[in-house]
Amino acid sequence: MQKVSVFCGSSMGSDPYYQNKAVELANYLLEHNMDLVYGGASIGIMTVLADTMLQKDGVAIGVMPKALIDKEITHKGLTELHVVESMSARKDLIVKLSDAFVAFPGGMGTLDELSEILTLNQIRVEDKPVGILNLKGYFDPILDFVDNAVKEGFMREEHQKNLIVSDSIPELFEKMKAYQPLSMKKWIEDIKTESKNR
Repeated sequence: MQKVSVFCGSSMGSDPYYQNKAVELANYLLEHNMDLVYGGASIGIMTVLADTMLQKDGVAIGVMPKALIDKEITHKGLTELHVVESMSARKDLIVKLSDAFVAFPGGMGTLDELSEILTLNQIRVEDKPVGILNLKGYFDPILDFVDNAVKEGFMREEHQKNLIVSDSIPELFEKMKAYQPLSMKKWIEDIKTESKNR
């Protein structure tokens, strides 16, 4: 893993704990010679990560849609800034630039990005590790949703088991290094059989 994308908030969160953990995450990337790829903003947890990387001569790569540049929230000191046409193009380029992904607590944008890359992995459009940094149980409601999706037959149990989750940054990265994509053949065949037998 050379370039790690972090999905995170444009807000700071109500507890300084999250800012401290963002600094810890950036320091982990720096210590392991990894570059940051993120949304390119100068606000919220996004800027905490980028500023920490840049203050210690790390690499911070931003991807920003033109519409948000007009709102003057772009980080001015990034190693690289890619300007794209839309939010969708932003996600596409972040996926292309990154070797791995970490979901850090955030809002709807974080949820959108996490959902998209998990879906791309599931259908083998991408085979890159995605870690969920479950600080203070922040992502528990999402994990409960997955539990229910498996229970109700809308998600495969093997995909649930392949989720990478931890509240520890070092442990999360160790799990990500061990990530193995799942073969599509069996579960696609299972879905076809279920559809025929309805």
